[in-house]
Amino acid sequence: MIKLLTLFLSFTLLSFLSAQQKKKGPKVPDYAKAITNIEYSKPNGKPLLLDLYVPKEYTGKTPVFLWVHGGGWKNGSKEKVKCLWLVEHGFAVASINYRLIPAQWPAQINDCRAAIRFLRKNAGKYGLNGSKIAAGGSSAGGHLVAVLGTQDIPKDEKVSSRVQAVLDWFGPADLLTMPPNVVSEIRTLEQVSQSNGAKLLGSTVRDVPELAKEASAFWNVSSDDAPFLIMHGDMDPGVPVEQSIRLHNKQKEAGAPTQLYIVKGAKHGGKEFLTEKVNKVILDFFNKTLKGK
Repeated sequence: MIKLLTLFLSFTLLSFLSAQQKKKGPKVPDYAKAITNIEYSKPNGKPLLLDLYVPKEYTGKTPVFLWVHGGGWKNGSKEKVKCLWLVEHGFAVASINYRLIPAQWPAQINDCRAAIRFLRKNAGKYGLNGSKIAAGGSSAGGHLVAVLGTQDIPKDEKVSSRVQAVLDWFGPADLLTMPPNVVSEIRTLEQVSQSNGAKLLGSTVRDVPELAKEASAFWNVSSDDAPFLIMHGDMDPGVPVEQSIRLHNKQKEAGAPTQLYIVKGAKHGGKEFLTEKVNKVILDFFNKTLKGK
C-alpha cells in the first residue's frame, strides 16, 4: 500500500513539474533576455499577457516583431512563439495571448491592436523602436496579422496600431471561401455551423457575409497596405494555398507591396518553415522593411 502511494505521489509530482515546464515557454537563447507575462490589456477585467524577448547586447531602439499564435482561434498560447532567432539579428520579439473562442470577432483583432499600441506606448521603457513594428503569425495567427496589415486602423485611436510589415504564414485570407465555412457535397449546413469560422463570427459566413469580409484580409486590400511576406506550403491540407495566392494577386493588382513564397513539400506548418533558406528570406524582408537595408 505504501509502495503504491509513493508511486502515485511520484507520478503526480512528475506530471505537475511537466505541466509547469510546458508553461515556461521556449528556451531563451543566450543572446536574448526574456521579460515575461507583461499585461498589455485588460478587456472585461481579464488580463491579457505578452512575453518580450530583446537582444542582450543591443543598446539602441530595437525594431519589433510581434508574434500571434495559431490554433483555429480557439487554442494556442504565447509560449508557442516562432522566429526567436530574429533577436540575434537585432530585433525584439513579442508574443501575445489573445481572447479565444467563445469570444467572437472583433475581440481577437482588437487584442492584436491593443498589443501594438502597448508596445508603441512603452517603447522607451523596453528600448524599442515604436515606429518600426511588424506582425507575424501562423494559421489563425496569420489570418489576424494579415487583417492587421490591410484593415483601416480605427479612427478613434490615440496611439496607432498600424504595423510596418507583415509575415503571414498560411493564414486564411478569405473566410467566405474557406472550405470548412462553405456548404458543399461533403459538408452539411450543420457541420459548417460548427466550424471554427462560424464560431469566430457567431454565425455561418453565408448568414453574415459582410462581417466575414470585414474579418478577411482579401476584402480589405488597398494600395497603402503594409508590406507583406506570405509563406504557404504547397501541400497544406488545412488552409488551401489558393487562399494566399489570391491575396497576393489582389495585393499586386492594388499596387500594394507583397511577396509570396511557396514552401515546396510543406503542409500546414512543419520543419519546412524552419530551414536556413526560409529564415534568410524572412531576415532579408525585415532588414528591408524595418531597418531599411
